[in-house]
Amino acid sequence: MSKEALVSAVKEIVTLARSGDAEGSFDGYAALFQRPDFVQNRPEDQRQALKLLILAKRTGQPSAKLVEAHRAAIAPLTDLVSQHNEPEDFEMLGICHLVTGNEQAAANMFRQGLTLERERNPASDLCGRLMTRVASI
Repeated sequence: MSKEALVSAVKEIVTLARSGDAEGSFDGYAALFQRPDFVQNRPEDQRQALKLLILAKRTGQPSAKLVEAHRAAIAPLTDLVSQHNEPEDFEMLGICHLVTGNEQAAANMFRQGLTLERERNPASDLCGRLMTRVASI
């Protein structure tokens, strides 16, 4: 998947979300993350697309389509975690596990991310978010 194709797909998804079709945007994210060529993009480009879904603020119970979109994000995030060992990826993977109902896996991801981030910058915002996430489980 070229960067241009990724950008185009993300723009279509964001347009759906902004027009009020949240469920359609969740379908779009799920389809994007399940594409075998999604993981061929640069890690930073993958992260940008993943963040739009995973780090968005939402309230209430997640819909079935939102859960499926998060489930679809687990595979590419697992690849990012195993290849790059970035605390931010651990946070996003933990959120995906939490949304899909796997609290134990979520807690493990948050703890691993927190350990890494504490070594890098114990005063970072990410460190604070991860501490909050660990405490909430």
